[in-house]
Amino acid sequence: MASRKMTFSLPDDLARRFSRRVPARERSKYVSQAIEARLRGQEERWARACEAANADLDVSATEREWDSIVDDIAEPWADAETR
Repeated sequence: MASRKMTFSLPDDLARRFSRRVPARERSKYVSQAIEARLRGQEERWARACEAANADLDVSATEREWDSIVDDIAEPWADAETR
């Protein structure tokens, strides 16, 4: 797997705790796992929010209203053939 070096700043107290608790050779792996877990959690929360919105009848009604709007406005950058 490809990797990329990155530089981050941490508050002093957090940096001290991290240095004391995580051996130097394990720090990259530790940070990678922490970031992965945090991002996965955010993605799961977004997915649940989307599922809740999709299940909401008011949201569905609003989407149907928006979908019924006909878009006859030509985009100024579009070719004449695509209009």
